[in-house]
Amino acid sequence: MNVELQVIGSALRGVAEEMGVALVRSAFSANVKERRDCSTALFDERGRMIAQAEHIPVHLGAMPDAVAAVRAHHPEPGETWILNDPFTGGTHLPDVTLVSRVPLGFAVSRAHHADVGGMEPASLPAASRELFQEGLVLPPVRLTDEVLALFLANTRNPEQRRGDLRAQQAAHRLAERRMAELVERRGAERVAAAMDELHAYSERIVRAAIAQLPDGRYEAEDRLEPADGGELTIRCTVEIAGEEIVIDFAGTSPQHDGNLNCPLAVTRSACFYAVRCLTAPDLPASGGAFAPVTVTAPDGSLVNARAPAAVVAGNVETSSRIVDAVFAAFARAIPVPAQGQGTMNNVALGNRGYTYYETIGGGQGACPDADGPSGVHVAMSNTLATPVEALELEYPLRVERWSLRPGSGGAGQRHGGDGVVRELRVLEDCRLSLVTERRARGPRGERGGADGSPGRNLVNGEEVPAKTTRDLRAGDVVRVETPGGGGYGTSAPRGGHTASEYEQNTQQSPGRGESSAPQPPQR
Repeated sequence: MNVELQVIGSALRGVAEEMGVALVRSAFSANVKERRDCSTALFDERGRMIAQAEHIPVHLGAMPDAVAAVRAHHPEPGETWILNDPFTGGTHLPDVTLVSRVPLGFAVSRAHHADVGGMEPASLPAASRELFQEGLVLPPVRLTDEVLALFLANTRNPEQRRGDLRAQQAAHRLAERRMAELVERRGAERVAAAMDELHAYSERIVRAAIAQLPDGRYEAEDRLEPADGGELTIRCTVEIAGEEIVIDFAGTSPQHDGNLNCPLAVTRSACFYAVRCLTAPDLPASGGAFAPVTVTAPDGSLVNARAPAAVVAGNVETSSRIVDAVFAAFARAIPVPAQGQGTMNNVALGNRGYTYYETIGGGQGACPDADGPSGVHVAMSNTLATPVEALELEYPLRVERWSLRPGSGGAGQRHGGDGVVRELRVLEDCRLSLVTERRARGPRGERGGADGSPGRNLVNGEEVPAKTTRDLRAGDVVRVETPGGGGYGTSAPRGGHTASEYEQNTQQSPGRGESSAPQPPQR
């Protein structure tokens, strides 16, 4: 890679990163400005992703489908297009995507809005059965004043939604200016040629890394915990042949009458993430890295659902389980980490006055050469935790406890990371939705390592299901104990205690300000 190409490549990545900074600093909602639940990227004229900021994996891998959906409408310079339809380039309805023309391509932003309408505050119903219950559905359409008015009329807290959309639009205007400046400095032909080469370079690096893997066909499966009981199966086959990988989901459960369904764009995103982790994790990301990977799934299956299937949990929970299944298949060929918490631990609270949404970190699986980190977001999420001060200042909520969950990580030669305990007291009557996984069985250990502890959800000390929506009264306490990561390799438990013994010793919640461990960093 020559010097000029590196300079232009850094400039393009800088534009994508600066878009993200502008979006975060201009946003109104805590979900974007504090948790940074948003992503930005640049695409070329052919709709290929050239540069992305290091944001949310589940957003970024699905963005090419959104750009393709907009390009089909032949957008003009000066236009901004909006969409959130999971079946035309979106992920789930709260993730609102903007696409606009810039010199030599397109700018794209995706932000999780804390409400887009639907049957429950924060648009995360645990019991939705069709897409329309989850919020307003927007196919690709020009973002005009009339479309904006329609969007705001169907959301709770419309002024906050307006503020977040304006922040996204500001990021797009910045991208247009920065790309114009880059073209003026370097020339359109050179910048376009550099975009082509950056895409090709990523593809060459990933192909070379895949060529180092042992050819073969490797299978694995994992399970989800639907709200109505029972289990849903994700079965995948990874076939490595030379410089290419095919990931097939034949044998996966059919789409179900709940919201764990995935559009194919989300399934691809999870597969791309897993392959990138195992081949060239430090490569500056572009769409070229996806080219050697083919993803197939039966039409109408859980991981390739048909409209109007409910999908709100598919984007956050099923995507995490797809990553687990793909890693498990690769484990038949190469060393991989033990399973991480495998859930985003989604918590949504709200009433007519506010809506609040967060995901909660947990334990990452141990690696062959390192313990798993504790209290982090795992796999398809890369968000921060809402700071206590910001949460309590903006919402009628109080954080009673936020601590590590000692001993929840699986034992082994390398120990899995610990989950966390988070308790929120609601100060007003409101609705609660919990959409979580890994409550029935914990994340698996690897090469003889112990499994991580499953998570638990409690309301006022009574255990509640992994997925539930219910009324809360002022003063009620919601407690979420997140799973620990699996251990790696056979060894005695840390300190001579088993994870279950640690768990028994940490069931009693200390009072406010008496956390049993430091507040964990979450990213």
